[in-house]
Amino acid sequence: MIHSIDPAACTGCGTCTKTCPLDVFRLEPAQEALSPCMAACPAGVDIRGNHYLIQQGHLGEAARRYRIVQPFPAITGRVCFHPCEEKCARNHVDEAVNINAVEQIMGDWDLKAPLEKPARRHITKVAVIGSGPAGLSCAWFLAQMGYPVTVFEAMPLPGGMLRYGIPAYRLPDAIVAAHIARLEAMGIAFRCNTKIGEGADLSLSDLKRLGFKAVMLAPGTTVSRKVRMEGVELPGVHWGLEFLRANRGDEQPRLSGDVLVIGGGDVAVDAAITAKRLGAAKVSMACLESRETMPAYPHNQADALREGIECHCGFGPGTILQENGHVAGMELKTCIRVVDEQGRFAPLFDENVTMRIRADHILSSPSAKHPSWTGSPRTCVLNRGAS
Repeated sequence: MIHSIDPAACTGCGTCTKTCPLDVFRLEPAQEALSPCMAACPAGVDIRGNHYLIQQGHLGEAARRYRIVQPFPAITGRVCFHPCEEKCARNHVDEAVNINAVEQIMGDWDLKAPLEKPARRHITKVAVIGSGPAGLSCAWFLAQMGYPVTVFEAMPLPGGMLRYGIPAYRLPDAIVAAHIARLEAMGIAFRCNTKIGEGADLSLSDLKRLGFKAVMLAPGTTVSRKVRMEGVELPGVHWGLEFLRANRGDEQPRLSGDVLVIGGGDVAVDAAITAKRLGAAKVSMACLESRETMPAYPHNQADALREGIECHCGFGPGTILQENGHVAGMELKTCIRVVDEQGRFAPLFDENVTMRIRADHILSSPSAKHPSWTGSPRTCVLNRGAS
């Protein structure tokens, strides 16, 4: 009979508790040492403890424990880059637990469960400016503490980048709307189409006069990094975030012909896939980095490959090509170095090795990991029929 388990040898996979015919083992999830997956989770979700509760059928308690550290598992279960799975102890046995999918299913179940409205414990009003992930999270926790909260949003509908930046194929509108409805049921008020700032609909002084004693600023990062080079004002040049936001609006942009996306980050991947689904004949991506060092997460890169998107790694923007005042493509130049010896963004190019890609539209979406591109301002006019 086994009397004890060597903690140093245990990977925490749980296989012994599930397969022991004598029912000897019991898992104790409440341990002082963090599990590898929990240590890797940016939100600090107790993955080991929550999964044990789910296995035991205690879904309500598992959902409650999710909400203690992050209140939107149905959202994060769809858009999180799940670093927890890379550190999962099951990797030493076979493969990682699909933690992201478990979180999504748990979140979807929780959205349908009744939610107790928190008691109002304070009279001090709090204003939250911005209804993206930070603003919604702040509003949730303030409401749980008993504060009256009003969220101000410049766009017609709340959600920020969740609604207007992340494509619907990753995060459906219905999921965002369901979470907003729960926040409203908790007593949180939303005022949309309202900009805050000097010269806007309301100023910070106006909020103070309206009785708000505290203000949380969560405006988000809703403006693309602009490439400074000649020709970006031509018809057919688009910016990544603005393009994605327009796609989530009432009038989707129409794309025909070929599209070239500049950038290798997650926004660039989302823009490329969105362009493909909007009807572009062919979509290509070009990024400074190699395939192994692309900023986009591997699962997002895999999504782009499944959509038939071709990626030209190791190339940077050189010259915007035009015909009759409209974008006709871009001449790319080979990037032989992205960062310098100190790790600073300092791309180095071989001007003698170039590649021309014809495109009717260019979507510029430099990665957030690098500053805005400041390449040489050149525009090349093509003669009709040029290769």
